[in-house]
Amino acid sequence: MKNLKKFDPQIASLIGEEAKRQKDTLEMIPSENHTSPAVRESLGSILTDKYAEGYPGKRYYAGLKYYDILESLCIKRAKKLFKVPHANVQPYSGSPANLAVYFAICEPGDKIMGMGLPYGGHLTHGWKVNFSAKYYNSVQYGVDKKTHLLNYQEIARIAKKEKPKLIWVGATAYPRFFNWRQFRQIADSVSAYLAADIAHIAGLVIAGVHSSPVPFVHIVTTTTHKTLRGPRGGMIMVTKEGIKKDPQLPEKIDKAVFPGLQGGPHENRIAALAVCLKEAARPSFKQYGRQIVKNAKALAVELKNCGFNLITGGTDNHLILIDLRSKGISGKEAQLKLEEAGIIINKNAIPFDPNPPFNPSGIRLGTPALTTRGMKEKEMKKIAVWINEVIANKKSTKKVGLEIKKFCQKFPLP
Repeated sequence: MKNLKKFDPQIASLIGEEAKRQKDTLEMIPSENHTSPAVRESLGSILTDKYAEGYPGKRYYAGLKYYDILESLCIKRAKKLFKVPHANVQPYSGSPANLAVYFAICEPGDKIMGMGLPYGGHLTHGWKVNFSAKYYNSVQYGVDKKTHLLNYQEIARIAKKEKPKLIWVGATAYPRFFNWRQFRQIADSVSAYLAADIAHIAGLVIAGVHSSPVPFVHIVTTTTHKTLRGPRGGMIMVTKEGIKKDPQLPEKIDKAVFPGLQGGPHENRIAALAVCLKEAARPSFKQYGRQIVKNAKALAVELKNCGFNLITGGTDNHLILIDLRSKGISGKEAQLKLEEAGIIINKNAIPFDPNPPFNPSGIRLGTPALTTRGMKEKEMKKIAVWINEVIANKKSTKKVGLEIKKFCQKFPLP
């Protein structure tokens, strides 16, 4: 960063400090990961200088020969990797991608259905403070009060009663598999579009450790970071089932993204996504995805041995949700204590949480970033013991922090 250091040493210093923080701490927020140098080089390239409104072969500006080739290559890689006939790689992030789905197939006031935020769902799936509930008639489903698992009979009952035009499947804090087939049966029973938001599990789907929604749903949306380990951004894919339901669906999605919601796409990010998709197509990525889940399961077992109450009793994917009430500490307090020791997690509501969202009863943690650094099951056991030590004994924070800093030196960032 010689140019930045010379021109703006203050910003250069902040970037350097953040790099040091990441190097010396355990990033365990399940929506975060570490990108490769190749992804970061693409993201910071000269491609950021150009407007590229439109799509390959149908641009509004001149000078876009190489951008057309680049975006077409990214689309080709996405289609091949996810086994879909259509992909739009232009959405700026996951929420704009979901907004484009609404814009493509719904009118304001149409009824939509998704998993409620307090039960692990996403804001854009119809939560009351989000645009998705303010512009559409939102119906929410949750989880079973005892098991905290999705109750497909109850979801089917709600769908048949409410008859939504669009049903979302996907979550930000649900540690178990989704049954895509059952959701499709529910959607078909009310002639609804079915959209899978796989933002959290996209990398696990590619690795084969979570079943793919592609054979069952009409639309797939995802972020391009998290377990996929790419740049921050979004993507929308239309499946064969989607085209069968609505032959115009690919065109509707593309028009919703541009010119419906966005202007010029960020081609530097699309280039970084193309690199990420090439990385994800390699056999080593499948090994990486499998190790994410192995690590999460090992971490869950050890946390349970330490007396933590895990929502649903464990995990099938990359994340763990913990009810801390038995430990006598709130999620907010735990987040602050753990950060002080160099363990980065996030406070999180648990299903049927009696506490408010900004001081919830739980925490959410995961293994994608730790796995990127090369950590395996043995390290997960050690990390679980540290988490328990910090939460159980405030005086241990400094000691654990020094141990973690030393430990991190064995597992460098990409």
